[in-house]
Amino acid sequence: MSIDVLKLADEIIDGRRLKAEDDLQALYNGDLDELCLGADKIRRELCGSSIDLCSIINGRGGKCSENCKFCAQSSHYSTSCKEFGFLDTEDFLKECKQADKRGINRFSIVTAGRTLNGGDLEKALSAYKDMHEVCPDMILCVSHGLMEGEDLKKFRKSGVRMYHANLETSRRFFPEICTTHTYEDKIREIHLAKGAGLEVCSGGILGMGETPEDRIDMALLLSELEVYSIPLNFLIPIAGTPLENAEKLSCDEIVGITAVFHFINPKAYIRIAAGRNYFDDGGEILFRSGANAALTGDMLTTVGNNTAEDRLMFEKLGFSLRKTK
Repeated sequence: MSIDVLKLADEIIDGRRLKAEDDLQALYNGDLDELCLGADKIRRELCGSSIDLCSIINGRGGKCSENCKFCAQSSHYSTSCKEFGFLDTEDFLKECKQADKRGINRFSIVTAGRTLNGGDLEKALSAYKDMHEVCPDMILCVSHGLMEGEDLKKFRKSGVRMYHANLETSRRFFPEICTTHTYEDKIREIHLAKGAGLEVCSGGILGMGETPEDRIDMALLLSELEVYSIPLNFLIPIAGTPLENAEKLSCDEIVGITAVFHFINPKAYIRIAAGRNYFDDGGEILFRSGANAALTGDMLTTVGNNTAEDRLMFEKLGFSLRKTK
């Protein structure tokens, strides 16, 4: 069964929101060009022309206790991932100041491991405080696993505004990807972050063997949780991980997923992260298919897109960017 996606786009602009009882599978069965046109129209009408850029730094690498099958930093797998302890404040300040000068909106520290505590937590809090003082206009985002509410409140007091906690996939498929923590742990973390006064950034990784229904279920849950920054990572198989031989998504599949996520989350920043290098031009078509945010620069264990090249692409597409300094 097909649906009139352009008509549906207009209905969403007028206030309709897609729910589980809708025939959302039909979104994947229609014309891809029309799906992209509809998603782009929703983006323009409900989100405007601004593009939201973020950059991340790996603050502590390797030796992670969790067994996420996609991750090079898990201690359960033998990969070429570099292991190192928590970086010094000067390392974070240097990267944050560079991101600020390049006109990036958000800067995030990401650490390997189930959580952040003890001396590393204290170092992190001090680093956030210093970065906030030096770059007061930069939105600080952090990703430190499963934290407790009181520590999340400490982040907020140190100048952090956003917490990153990916769902990764659907509730049904999650046990196929990780067994050292649960889907409920993920959802609890999102609620704790909101309770601490933090905005939430949460999305997932596509191409791990999930079905289209799994993708829709994740998109619907993010909508229910009122998450407005949704990073979409498209799996880059890493040697030594259980998913090293996973079949890569086609570019058309990636484009369709991006558009569907914006149909379901029409006021969100659909943030394209890992996997843009599957496209020769940095994934320009994704930003004509509903995407309106991106990770830029080097990203953890995979290579990201050059920020200067990204800015030129977004300017050509008509997006407005934060000014460089």
